[in-house]
Amino acid sequence: MMIRPTSLIFLSLLLGACATNKPAPAWRAEAFSEETPFEYRTSAAPPEVCSVGQRALLSQGYQVDSLQAQMVKARKYFEPSPGHHMELSISLVCLPTQAGSVLYASALQTRYELKTSTANASVSVGGMGSISLPWLSDKDSLVKVGEETVSDPDFYRRLFALIQSLEDITLAE
Repeated sequence: MMIRPTSLIFLSLLLGACATNKPAPAWRAEAFSEETPFEYRTSAAPPEVCSVGQRALLSQGYQVDSLQAQMVKARKYFEPSPGHHMELSISLVCLPTQAGSVLYASALQTRYELKTSTANASVSVGGMGSISLPWLSDKDSLVKVGEETVSDPDFYRRLFALIQSLEDITLAE
């Protein structure tokens, strides 16, 4: 059996199209650069920096979920449009250095969509079988549709600028 060149081209294009539907692994894009938007250095001690970070998040409407000596976790909810919801979770980790401390921030954005599922009511009667009734029940539920780490340097610059301004006020007191 002889395969035509056009058949081979078609087959290779088809296989190539199937292979490109799968997204590339995220770890391939990791640069592990020394330059990072996720860190803020200060001369203050770690507990003070975490306390200022907590106040910064509270001042912006975040709910603090967890507070430890060197870690703060907080979240805030958004509804950018009807049926679409977002949660922004921020973790702050404060570690000592020789010259003070460094605060690491990481934000995670989770997206949800409102999905409606419809169900028919049915009744089973002994000896007669099952009867499906026309009563419909709609149930709305939020479904997670995506999650990603916020890597925008401007986001972290704004956060660290607020932390620095609150830190300056605290040190002046």
